[in-house]
Amino acid sequence: MQEFEKSISFDGRDIRLKVGMLAPQAGGAVLIQSGDTAVLVAATRAKGREGIDFLPLLVDYEERMYAAGRIPGGFLRREGRPPERATLTSRLIDRPLRPLFPSWLRDDIQVVATTMSMDENVPPDVLAVTGASIAVMLAKIPFNGPMAAVRVGLVGDDFVINPTYKEIESGDLDLVVAGTPDGVIMVEAGANQLPEQDMIEAIDFGYEAVRDLIQAQRDFMAEMGIELVTEEAPPVDPTLENFIRDRATAPVKEILGRFEKDKALREAALDEVKGSISKEIQALPDEDPVKVAATANGKVLSNTFKEVTKTLMRRQVIDDGMRVDGRKLDEIRPISCKVSVLPRRVHGSGLFNRGLTQVLSTVTLGSPGDAQMLDDLHPDDDKRYLHHYNFPPYSVGETRPMRTPGRREVGHGALAERALLPVLPSKEQFPYVIRVVSEVLSSNGSTSMGSVSGSTLALMDAGVPIVKPVSGAAMGLIKEGDEIRILTDIQGLEDFLGDMDFKVAGTDTGITALQLDMKISGLPMEVIAEAINKAQPARLHILSKMMEAINTPRTEMSPYAPRLLTIKIDPEFIGMVIGPGGKNIKGITEETGAKIDIDDDGTITISAVDGEKAKHARSIIEGMTRKLSAGDVFVGKVTRIIPIGAFVEFLPGKEGMVHISQLADHRVGKVEDEVALGDEVIVKIREIDNRGRVNLTRLGIHPDEATAARETADSK
Repeated sequence: MQEFEKSISFDGRDIRLKVGMLAPQAGGAVLIQSGDTAVLVAATRAKGREGIDFLPLLVDYEERMYAAGRIPGGFLRREGRPPERATLTSRLIDRPLRPLFPSWLRDDIQVVATTMSMDENVPPDVLAVTGASIAVMLAKIPFNGPMAAVRVGLVGDDFVINPTYKEIESGDLDLVVAGTPDGVIMVEAGANQLPEQDMIEAIDFGYEAVRDLIQAQRDFMAEMGIELVTEEAPPVDPTLENFIRDRATAPVKEILGRFEKDKALREAALDEVKGSISKEIQALPDEDPVKVAATANGKVLSNTFKEVTKTLMRRQVIDDGMRVDGRKLDEIRPISCKVSVLPRRVHGSGLFNRGLTQVLSTVTLGSPGDAQMLDDLHPDDDKRYLHHYNFPPYSVGETRPMRTPGRREVGHGALAERALLPVLPSKEQFPYVIRVVSEVLSSNGSTSMGSVSGSTLALMDAGVPIVKPVSGAAMGLIKEGDEIRILTDIQGLEDFLGDMDFKVAGTDTGITALQLDMKISGLPMEVIAEAINKAQPARLHILSKMMEAINTPRTEMSPYAPRLLTIKIDPEFIGMVIGPGGKNIKGITEETGAKIDIDDDGTITISAVDGEKAKHARSIIEGMTRKLSAGDVFVGKVTRIIPIGAFVEFLPGKEGMVHISQLADHRVGKVEDEVALGDEVIVKIREIDNRGRVNLTRLGIHPDEATAARETADSK
């Protein structure tokens, strides 16, 4: 392909597109660049596999450490399993891309985005999303695009398109908006309790920039003479589908009305109808067209049955304003909450139930050394708040192998983490590392928002002084032609057969996290705004139920949680505390059982389950790092005796020698005549020599100085 290049400017930022220079054997490839951040996005289509009844789309985001001029850590010194942020970026690309492929497409499609150069001012993720749209169009894959994405930040009172990392960190909003010509198709946001109206304005602001990028893509394709590919859906013989619909419609409609409150009975009854139709097909003569079609494609029955259920469920919502489980459109399922459901060895626990969705969240408090070290392209080096989400198969009554967390689990954990971050105390106020684990014990829709609510309960139960409690609700949507219905607190079937999953989390003040995913090609802003506004009363209702279980963080932590003490020393003493080869710090740990973490700025955090052990470790460190002066008086203990004097430990870990001539105001024949090992003595610093050695004396100590020294020693 001939090389083409285009520059797009908006809001003072440039995005450059280069095509035809790299990856010539990919179906389509584009190098998309802003600042010094450059992402290569390639899309490739392969012939579909037999028996596939879904779109096998694979989206991978790859980080290369050379992009930031770094060599990977670890033994192998090469990139391995993608870090969590890379997995989240893969999802960020996938979510707005997937709904835009034709529903009949069954070919293997792979989109690979690789960050090849990294500018610390320009995040690569939104570039990769827009690049994916261009690469798919270049690969001539059927696609209802173009699609583009931008990030919106809030700097002061102004919205900013594609802010820098520093602007994101210092602002109150980190919003990604993806859209098509039809409207908004994906939203991902974290916010510092932003009011609903401000969030709506931010999404609208971002979508305006998205429309500019969409038009730029159209212009770019026109300049290259490339048109969007349109392919006809493969012909389908309707004989079998009509046969199934005729036999399924009436019983499915009756079942949806009869078992509205019981998911298990409803699904069992639907399976019975499906099984009955399958037996009827099998009983037909082999030459019957229905049986021939069923034999050729064994999944038509399941797919058609799903379409019948979907159509009836959606018509019931549109025509009757009534949902499958009998609720009104804005009605929330019954909620119950509990805290301290596990023994107090678990530092905090909260159980959240909403209908058949049940999430148990736990909190573990650790020392600063427990923070997660990050080895990726993001500027942050570590994380002190970790939120992990587990979705075992029994939560939906299924069996499957238990493996490492999948992309969905990583994504749901990250969403709950983002929702709670704005209300966590600062590191200075609460220096603990916090790990929350949300175990989904039963799932029937919106487990991620259940995790937000359950985790809020657990954090308060653990005594974490959160600013405000956070709850979450998932909003759904049914769109039939021009008719649109928004659903509050969607359950699993409404998520599966509906058109939107819009998760909204926040406090009673404002929004802390958003996540919008669509199954259609986009929604206008007025519908997005309506969904956000309707989520507010739902969140407040859920919050009120949570407050009945616990309304403020506990003032006391679990007795098994570590107690932290923080002191600040002059950074020049860090080496002294650590000691050669870590000798000193290991010695303190062995003596006290406390764990010690030291920051480069001289902040030392001491942690121990036994608070007295932490205090003992603190006194040792304070003694080691105290700046001494001649004339200081201490109460010490004799630790060694030599012919010319006695060594006295006058501060933890700090010794000085009292020369035999300084033991008493008369001539001393033997040191042992005046002191013995273990004796408590009052000493004064006589001098500190140029090698840092401390010479002590027992002479010339005023009674007031002795009294003050003893009082100080007793207070410790």
